Amino acid sequence: MKKILVTGANGQLGSEIKMIASHYPHFDFIFTDIDDFPLDQTEVIVANFNRIQPDIVINCAAYTAVDKAEQDTVVADAINHLAIATLASLCTVSGAKLVHVSTDYVFDGSSPVAYKEDDVPNPKSVYGATKLAGEIACLKNCPESIIIRTAWVYSEFGNNFVKTMLCLMSERDTLSVVNDQIGSPTYAADLAQVILTILDSTKWESGIYHYSNAGEISWFDFAKDIKEIAHKTCEIKGIPAADYPTPAERPAYSLLDKSKIKTIYGIEPIDYKVSLKIMMERLTP
Repeated sequence: MKKILVTGANGQLGSEIKMIASHYPHFDFIFTDIDDFPLDQTEVIVANFNRIQPDIVINCAAYTAVDKAEQDTVVADAINHLAIATLASLCTVSGAKLVHVSTDYVFDGSSPVAYKEDDVPNPKSVYGATKLAGEIACLKNCPESIIIRTAWVYSEFGNNFVKTMLCLMSERDTLSVVNDQIGSPTYAADLAQVILTILDSTKWESGIYHYSNAGEISWFDFAKDIKEIAHKTCEIKGIPAADYPTPAERPAYSLLDKSKIKTIYGIEPIDYKVSLKIMMERLTP
């Protein structure tokens, strides 16, 4: 039985992997989070890895406070970059496989078409820069690793755009949402299934892959869909990102091309609205 170490297990993606772990009884999952596997403490990472001796590592842990990272650069780099270098080195030495989750923020958002895996990254934020550094360290220290870039992650767990919108729509008559940042949401449950499908397949093809749900929308469009499914009456107004300044710059266009993961692993991304409805039904059973 293969032993799978999941870091960041209490986050959105880690929590979704927990939900479907029982469907894979041939895997022995070890779920860890910041309390028992802190990624900003190298010695603890090494000690815990050597104690657990995993066959596979799924790194769901990350410093994801995008705006806070602009000031908290040392900790963001420790978690998003240096810890990945350590994990990748440990996997290479032990022969373990590594799946690392990255982000659309490694791109600057200037592309007129969906980003492919070999497009040149150019992050515009500290968060994006530390995640890119983590990717580079991952592939340098463990060339056989798989990196999955994703975007706009949400789930019934943790804090995310969908849950924030639902809360605000219940409290306010009017909401203003950015309408000139384009991408596609990712339901963490779908991404969890993708990762375990890859691990359960008969092949392991290392490298970078892109995955999000299917569709191309703005945050404004996303908010309108949430309103429609939840039958809210709050008015949603579209505004340019320039009218909603944030400490960290967001990519204006970060749609990810999913052709590679479709071709190699036969994974067909689910339409974002289908997944959004499922998630919202789970929120209000």
